[in-house]
Amino acid sequence: MSESIRLGYVGLGNIGGPMAGSLAKWAGGLTVFDLSDEAVAKLVDQGAQQADSLADLAAATDIIGICVLNDEQVRTVVTGDRGLLSAARPGTIITVHSTISPETAVDLAAVCAERGVVLLDAPISGGAMAAEQGRLAIMVGGARDSYERLKEPYALAAEMLIHAGPEVGAGTKMKLARNLLHFVSFTATAEAARLAEAAGIDITKLGKVVRHTDSITGGAGAIMLRDTTAEIEDGDFWRDIFLPVRTLGEKDLSLALALGGQLGVDLPLAQIANRDLAAALGVPHHEGES
Repeated sequence: MSESIRLGYVGLGNIGGPMAGSLAKWAGGLTVFDLSDEAVAKLVDQGAQQADSLADLAAATDIIGICVLNDEQVRTVVTGDRGLLSAARPGTIITVHSTISPETAVDLAAVCAERGVVLLDAPISGGAMAAEQGRLAIMVGGARDSYERLKEPYALAAEMLIHAGPEVGAGTKMKLARNLLHFVSFTATAEAARLAEAAGIDITKLGKVVRHTDSITGGAGAIMLRDTTAEIEDGDFWRDIFLPVRTLGEKDLSLALALGGQLGVDLPLAQIANRDLAAALGVPHHEGES
């Protein structure tokens, strides 16, 4: 019975703590470990059991989540002295929620496999707010059958659980692509704010407009609808969708660049976007095109 699965969690910080708090509702129970006594006490108050060591946690659990700072800490938690692997039983699943190198995940999965333990990379998206609300997105790389075992317990913490691919590392690669968009868009936001500020516009009001319309249109994710980035062929349904987007985007980017030129504001991302938008959408300009 899935209810008999015993959960464990290591790393009770800003995201790991709330995620573990959601998992503490699991019928099979949750055991936690962290170097912060205060963080552990907070989870114990929510119904979790405290482990005195990583090895003790591994011995008492079947699925273990890790949410620590970086690759080095993940390695220490899994393979360090008295780490999880020192006591984990064959069949145990370790899910790494930290954003680490895909290569680190692959290496650790191979080490774990020698002991009959499954390690999946399972980075999370949504930040502390989604963790608090139990609305995280978790991107899992690894064997499908192991992913399936996560679905019921992790539904307590995640609104979306995605199988990114059958190979360990796929979840991390998906997370890196997702965060590339996230942080490039932050840089573009700053560029737009500089243009607006130079034009005498209240940028806090601009922010209100952006948040309002993005909540309706879906923002950048609204165009992530195709299963390929290849050029769209004539007659394809999507061509009639993306051609008007290209036309509107190039017009508005050209106008923004012209305004930037008038105001002396450098807009490098807008220049790149204007140059590459058509090809990025899959509807590049061809010689002789009207």
